[in-house]
Order: sequence, then structure tokens, then C-alpha cells
Amino acid sequence: MLVELGRETRGPAVVAASDGAIQDLDAHLGSVAESRRAVRGRPVCPLLASRSVTAEPVARQRILDSAYELFSRRGVRAVGIEEVIERAAVAKATLYRHFPSKDDLVLEFLRQRETVWTHGWVEAEARKRGETPEGRLLAIFDLFDEWFHREDFEGCSFINVMIETADLTHPIGRASAEHLENIRSVLRSLADEAGLRDTDEFARSFHILMKGSIVQAAEGDAEAAKRARQMARDLIEAYR
Repeated sequence: MLVELGRETRGPAVVAASDGAIQDLDAHLGSVAESRRAVRGRPVCPLLASRSVTAEPVARQRILDSAYELFSRRGVRAVGIEEVIERAAVAKATLYRHFPSKDDLVLEFLRQRETVWTHGWVEAEARKRGETPEGRLLAIFDLFDEWFHREDFEGCSFINVMIETADLTHPIGRASAEHLENIRSVLRSLADEAGLRDTDEFARSFHILMKGSIVQAAEGDAEAAKRARQMARDLIEAYR
């Protein structure tokens, strides 16, 4: 496993509770969590705020939502399983019933990140904002520009987790790379729609601009997306 549970940094102590008592709290706590996320209005998590609360899956979903917030902002190594348990307000047995190991939770987080960030935000918003196929590609950097100027900008979870893992043969490292490849799949589709040539090479080059601008923004350069957008325009011209 990537991070041994016995070595994790422990958060504040969690008061033991039965699964029945925890389930009694689900509806109330779930509603509070939904309201809190809606107020924050973070652009990278549009799907989380729209979920309805149901009886049985609510504990599992609250675990996932808590893990998403913690892992996306701080990475996976710095977040202990006890901290996820406390934030989600579930018993330890409940978490391990749904996710037998931390690796399982991290893998599900990465899948969730792709749904929420790659498809629910980057792809969906680029398609909505761009009036032409080329405009949809460039709109990615308009989105990034807004994102980079937010105080809660958290960077790319796929890059962060892949670097933390530092092992592409590990399930988590391999999954991170696969989710990055899925971003290029979106770029290839947009490039196809724009009639560009050699869309695989184009997608790889365009993705370099995306990843590079994210890293640059993480260094404190909030204008990185504007510079990357101009380079992206030149790249599109080169692949006509």
C-alpha cells in the first residue's frame, strides 16, 4: 500500500459510535455538508454540490466527499485515514466496510476527480464557452485563468498523486497516469472536431501547456494561463 496505515499522521481523536448511531446522524450531517459545499461554490467541484442525500449510500458518499476535499487540497500522503473519518463523521468500521484500504479510497477519489474535474468542469465548460471547435480548446485556458486566480486553487490531483506515488507500477501511480491520458482523449476529440492533423501529437503538446501552466500557477504565477493560451493558439496554427 502507498501509505501504511500504522504510519499515518493521526488527526484529533474520534469518539466511538455504533453504525446505528452514525446512520441516525446521516440525514442531518449530510444536509449540512451539502449546504457548506454550495456556499463555497468551488468551480472544480460542480457535481458534488448537486447530489441529493439518500438513506443508505449517504455515509459512503460523505466519506468520498470528505476525501475529495482533503486529497485534492493536500495530496494523499499528508492526509491520514483518521482525518477522513472525523471530517465525514462516520465510524471507522463504516469507512473500512466501504473502502477496505486507503489505496481503495484514493483510487475512488481519482475516479471521482475525473468525473468532476476532467469531464464535469474542463470538458463541459470548454464546450459551453467555445463558439467554435478551436474556441473550445482555447476556452480551457480561460477556465484555468479563473481557476488560477482563486484562493482555493489546488492544482492537478492526477499530477500531484502520481508524483507522490513515484511508481507507475503501483495501482495508484498507474491510475494517475491513466487519468492524465483520459484528459488527452478529450483533447484529441476537440482537435478532431477542429479538423487538426495528427491529433495524438497535438494532444500531447497541448497537454504540456495545460500541465505546465498549472505548475507555474502553483509557483504563484496567476497569469500563467494567459501566456499558455497564446502558445496554444500558435500550436493550433501549427497543426492545421
